[in-house]
Amino acid sequence: MTSPRPAVDATDKPVIWTVSVSRLSELFRDITPEYDHLAAIEPLQLGFDEAAKHIRERLASERCDVVIAAGSNAAWLKSRVSVPVIAAKASGFDVLKALARARRMSSRIGVISYQALLPELGEFAATFGLELAQRTYVTRDDARATVHELKLAGIEVIVGAGSIIDLAEEAGLRGVFLYSAASIRQAFDDALELARLTRLEAGRGRRPSTEQRARRGLNDLRGESPAMERLRQSVVLYARSPSTVLIEGETGSGKELVAQAIHRESPRRGADRPFVAVNCGAIAESLLESELFGHEEGAFTGARRGGHAGLFEAANGGTLFLDEIGEMPLSLQTRLLRVLEEREVMRVGGTRPVPIAVRVISATHCDLEARVREGRFRADLFYRLAVLRLALPSLRERLPDIAPLAEWSLKQALAALDARPHPNLAAEIKACAPLLTAYAWPGNVRELRNLMERVALFLAAEPLQALTPAFLLSVAPELARAPTPTPTLAGAGATPAAPPARESVAAVLARFGGQRDLAAQHLGISRTTLWRRLKTGA
Repeated sequence: MTSPRPAVDATDKPVIWTVSVSRLSELFRDITPEYDHLAAIEPLQLGFDEAAKHIRERLASERCDVVIAAGSNAAWLKSRVSVPVIAAKASGFDVLKALARARRMSSRIGVISYQALLPELGEFAATFGLELAQRTYVTRDDARATVHELKLAGIEVIVGAGSIIDLAEEAGLRGVFLYSAASIRQAFDDALELARLTRLEAGRGRRPSTEQRARRGLNDLRGESPAMERLRQSVVLYARSPSTVLIEGETGSGKELVAQAIHRESPRRGADRPFVAVNCGAIAESLLESELFGHEEGAFTGARRGGHAGLFEAANGGTLFLDEIGEMPLSLQTRLLRVLEEREVMRVGGTRPVPIAVRVISATHCDLEARVREGRFRADLFYRLAVLRLALPSLRERLPDIAPLAEWSLKQALAALDARPHPNLAAEIKACAPLLTAYAWPGNVRELRNLMERVALFLAAEPLQALTPAFLLSVAPELARAPTPTPTLAGAGATPAAPPARESVAAVLARFGGQRDLAAQHLGISRTTLWRRLKTGA
């Protein structure tokens, strides 16, 4: 039995259906109120064939933009329904948090995951001396047999998805649910982004919904170093101008955050002034043109009835943020240049230009000038995008900020775990500062934040454990590896630090055992960009 469908204006919000058959339903129910002002969300408490049949029948007369499911249910639906399916995924942080809870129950723990083993477990098990058994399953019968096998082997606690926990409890074992509220929120965010890209209505003059607003501002640019102070001053100055801005910076240095801050400080910050972001490397080349510029009905096979407004129209009156602009195909660069010059956009298959008033902010982690010299990026487009340029400092150029950022990130991560920081946390961070500042931080602030989430989990599992340099190294052995380039402060007249040697895409992919998701995450690029670079040998 499914819940009653909410009465909403379907033309005003994306439509999202959540599909689950276990205790994941409770998590969906708890998170849904946070998003019901952004989308029409309906829970379907069905699974597998029953869910697929129900969705297909309703799609014949109703609209659904995105389905959210998890695990084997999501995999089942992806190949059986025409609507896009977002798979809610348990993060490495979820896994470690669940193991910390399981360890409080027993030291004999089993982890059962769908299809693939979880790579985050080895370090946790080694550090805490856990007897950990990992198993995978495909069908429900597989899962039931695996639970029985682990019980016979003396396992007392099972970590897994809702259906796995149900089977474990049926077998008389204790269970720890794997998914967190943060993972479900990420699934909803991904669903909203997908709905935004695929369901912008044409010809109605409608403003984008509230998820297309800049959520971060000047106060989110943390750090008291001279480099950060100069950055904040530049943000305020650039916000006064309607000119294009090119933000250059390494992966994880906060390029979108800076773009949002410029928008928030500008006259375009009103409630009806959207901030629309698109990653030019995350959308297939065949779709990017339609997503940016829109298309008319019948423009190509599969074009939507009534046409489709592009992101330039969606951002009209506000700001369009083009992330990873260096990944834009040459074939689209000419069209982008024309839009910037003429201040009007022509939809694919259209004959009537649509006037727009959009400020464009673009960002890249690559050397665009080098790409211009190589013929991979148009010189005229580069100069049109870079009327104003902003180079973000890397974390290794902000040594005074590292310890305060680590402390703040650790406190946030502990709060998310309902754990209290040590009373002497500031002193402990200070003792670890030489270790933190000696590291190169190739992933910049994002890497520091992720590392502190990892540290928080271990501290929450062992509340009496002090945060010492030795403990930090045991949790994050990477801190003892890469040497630090000589730090400099941007604009201080010193020669910038040489970037670390670039590892080829093929080498990174090989290091991660062919797992493209992990390789792309390590490189700070999308799977689409990874595929392009593999194809071109870049």
